[in-house]
Amino acid sequence: MPKAAKNRGVGQEKKVIHPYSRKAAQLAKEVHKQEKKEKLKNEKAFRLSIVGEKLLWFQSHLDPSKVEYTKKEACELAENYLHRFSDELEQIELRNSIKGRQGRQHSSRETVIKQTMERERELFDGAWDGDLKKLPNIKMRKLSSKDALGNKTEKAPADAEKDSWAAKGTV
Repeated sequence: MPKAAKNRGVGQEKKVIHPYSRKAAQLAKEVHKQEKKEKLKNEKAFRLSIVGEKLLWFQSHLDPSKVEYTKKEACELAENYLHRFSDELEQIELRNSIKGRQGRQHSSRETVIKQTMERERELFDGAWDGDLKKLPNIKMRKLSSKDALGNKTEKAPADAEKDSWAAKGTV
């Protein structure tokens, strides 16, 4: 007659692991590895969402009747993008200029806007490194402020002119 199957773990409590044991080191290593994976996943998603927001802005501000844009027109569109926060900055400055108020209201928002505008201005002026690894499905084209100054009438595809670089395809 065969032996009855044992129910493992039913009545037993989980064993305590010594903090300096090999098993504890393995578990700590696994937890650290999972945390690092999550952090990298969240950072990548954040970077992609920022670029996605930029592309959506450009998509919404492109003229659907135009098929091709000149470099000058594309640069004007990029300048409009860079100045999209100017109204909000004016409102913040107006609130801060009211007499009788102490301190600066909305200073953190003002700082974030100015830093964003400065960073994007640097990208537009030619500091972008051309790294396309972040967006493998979208082809980008570099576009700088120098292109707006030239009198060349080169044609570029309409949906190729996005931000300081341009994207083809849908987002």
